[in-house]
Amino acid sequence: MLLRQLRYLAALAEEQHFGRAAESCNVTQPTLSSGIKQLEEELGLLIVRRGQRFQGFTPEGERVLGWARRILSDCASLEQDATGLREGLIGRLRLGAIPTTLPIVSALTSPFAREHPQVIITVLSLTSVDIQAGLDDFSLDAGLTYLESEPLVGVRAFPLYHERYFLFTAVDGPYRSRRTVSWKEAAKTPLCLLTPDMQNRRILDGHFREVGVTIRPQIETNSVITLCSHLRSGQWSSVLPQTFLTLFGEPSGSRAIRLVDPEVSHSVGLVVPDREPLTPSARELVELVGRPEVLAGFGG
Repeated sequence: MLLRQLRYLAALAEEQHFGRAAESCNVTQPTLSSGIKQLEEELGLLIVRRGQRFQGFTPEGERVLGWARRILSDCASLEQDATGLREGLIGRLRLGAIPTTLPIVSALTSPFAREHPQVIITVLSLTSVDIQAGLDDFSLDAGLTYLESEPLVGVRAFPLYHERYFLFTAVDGPYRSRRTVSWKEAAKTPLCLLTPDMQNRRILDGHFREVGVTIRPQIETNSVITLCSHLRSGQWSSVLPQTFLTLFGEPSGSRAIRLVDPEVSHSVGLVVPDREPLTPSARELVELVGRPEVLAGFGG
């Protein structure tokens, strides 16, 4: 069994197409197909369903793919660790972040980049479900996500801050003189919120239900920029955490009013796979979040 055969398999899973997978591995399509065929023969298993084009993996193939991803991840980590012992950490840090953490993610990535200038940091805006999947299939080193409400499996968690909620609404709107507003009152405003696949949205829906309200926002988006654009128009309101105030302040024409009745918060933190050894990038990130000066950047 050769590492290149496992790379062919992982590339095929990524591209879902023999030609594109071969191109990503810088080999010809017959070379890639032959390598996967040799892997099947060595293992005595049918891995890939074949027809005129790629048709997916067999159940056995899915199991083999999981091992292939783990082995390739471990090999990459070994290379990164060995190089780091000679020259300092290099390679990549692959970080998934839920959208509500994006305004404050630099509190983590900036000190990491200062200490490890040869590492390329990739930050992806992902749902909490996608972060869990990325940690499971070794495509992410770490994630920034909620630590409550929905179960996290096979991870180690490091709390960073508590997310608290504000109604962002027009400065000349009905709550212009208020210092606080209730969730039930917030439901009466024309809302622009994140899409239901986002855990933040599911959290907000739950709190509205607690006060006997089912919300039906007219605008839904998975883009933080789109949310802010609608707030600036003055026509829409939104429920957002304090992290948006940290980055954007109050968008022009709007103000942020603290939500109460109930006043709630949710823990947000760093998650890494619960396995040893961690990738060198994840290991260094965990060390970083243990420092008081880094936690202070999150208000911790």
